[in-house]
Amino acid sequence: MIKIQIDGREREVAEGITILDALKNEGIEVPTMCFLENTEHFPTCMVCMVKDQKSNKFVPSCSTLVASGMDIISNDEEVVEARRTSLELLLSDHVGDCEAPCQTNCPAFMDIPLMNRLLAMGKFDEALRVVKKDIALPAVLGRICPAPCERACRRRNIDEPVSICTLKRYAADHDLNHQSSFLPEKEALNGKKIGIIGTGPAGLSAAYFLLQKGYQCTLYDKNPLAGGALRYAVPDDRLPKDVLDQEIALIEQLGAVFKMNQELPENALETLRKDFDGIIVATGEDNADFDGLKKKNRSFVTERNTHKTGIDGVLAIGSAIKPGRVAIRAVAHGKEAALAMDQYLSGAKIVGEVRMFNSRFGKMIQEEYQDFMMEADKGPRIETEGVKGFSLEEVKKEALRCMHCDCREMHNCKLRIYSDQYKANQKRFFPKERAPVRKIFKNKPVVYEPEKCIKCGICVKITTIHKEELGLTYIGKGFDVEVSVPFDSSRVNALEKTTILCAEKCPTGALALKEKD
Repeated sequence: MIKIQIDGREREVAEGITILDALKNEGIEVPTMCFLENTEHFPTCMVCMVKDQKSNKFVPSCSTLVASGMDIISNDEEVVEARRTSLELLLSDHVGDCEAPCQTNCPAFMDIPLMNRLLAMGKFDEALRVVKKDIALPAVLGRICPAPCERACRRRNIDEPVSICTLKRYAADHDLNHQSSFLPEKEALNGKKIGIIGTGPAGLSAAYFLLQKGYQCTLYDKNPLAGGALRYAVPDDRLPKDVLDQEIALIEQLGAVFKMNQELPENALETLRKDFDGIIVATGEDNADFDGLKKKNRSFVTERNTHKTGIDGVLAIGSAIKPGRVAIRAVAHGKEAALAMDQYLSGAKIVGEVRMFNSRFGKMIQEEYQDFMMEADKGPRIETEGVKGFSLEEVKKEALRCMHCDCREMHNCKLRIYSDQYKANQKRFFPKERAPVRKIFKNKPVVYEPEKCIKCGICVKITTIHKEELGLTYIGKGFDVEVSVPFDSSRVNALEKTTILCAEKCPTGALALKEKD
């Protein structure tokens, strides 16, 4: 055993182990991307850097052996900055989107490509669960949403965008036609009560997400029936009211209590705050004057993202803060307000919804069209007449038109997770001209996207360890180096035994299982 300092504390560690192992034994987590246990290691990513104060040097912890007298600092400002810089250098050579443009352009940030893949496979119940993770009223929105997601769809550059809204409607209608429709799981009641003023899309959405968190929700409305503008401003030929009623009934089944025909006085907030732990104002454009709430141009003034009004425990959302807000944005507001209210009542910092780091490569160029279309149905957009939705055959065919611009490993990609953790700036070292994105499908279970590869070498090690006949190697030099197959052979022959293992160990989405969903 030898003695070293770790973050100012003397520790005895086994001789011959790496700094990374020494830190792990102390319960200190260190980010790694190119490290593969039980293999000879040569650091390439440098995200595991630590500082040895004795030598005043930064060293990669995954390959540097401990030495007597070392004084290791694992996580001060300089170490954090060194790791951030390493990540930003990796990002400069990483061309790919985490989330597809359709998802980032959806106000509710719904995972649209995953929904499309599930619909194409006929997994309608699973697709509905993906939708309802973020959207409380999908059957309603599938009929009236102006589809900002479709304006961002990259397929639009080639011919026409995917009919995302009609696909979402199919998943929702399919569920409503079940004998027992889907209800999300609820946490145990936490004893806290929320009063929601307004039963339009914003109020209904807030209740839907708060009920799942164990809150009791009571909704007030001056009208005899719930739905707000969805019921009283949208014509029946666009939104059949039985569809609206069915989706409201599901929120009622979750536990929502509706108090209709309620005209609230100016001092309503004062009264309601005595009965409820939190209040959400979702009155739509027809705003009453509530004591203590600031207004500007007939709208309530709130803090962006959190929807705080300035009164403790009172939030305002939807058209109550911006008249003319379309239903999808109101529904998104409800989701955001539910999160902010939960943060408030849990004693956490109220920050609202914080989006994770998202790599973007920008506008698709023409030479990339062919690679993206390899995974998509080549047919034209399927249009429906009037209020008619898709047939079973049409929904699968239209879902297959999706080019899957997203990363299949966006929830597991280490580069994304660490870039978010260390607040990396993708643009810091990003070149003015990026490399064209390629998608290679020669190995049936996986898709290989070379421009996402960070040259960590893990797949090269795996094919060597498992004695693949050809395996993988580095081709080229310097910044042009690429992981490929020697002798210009087929990747099918290179990965006969280790295809799935290489995909599972890849720290980014460069190698990903196609049917993981």
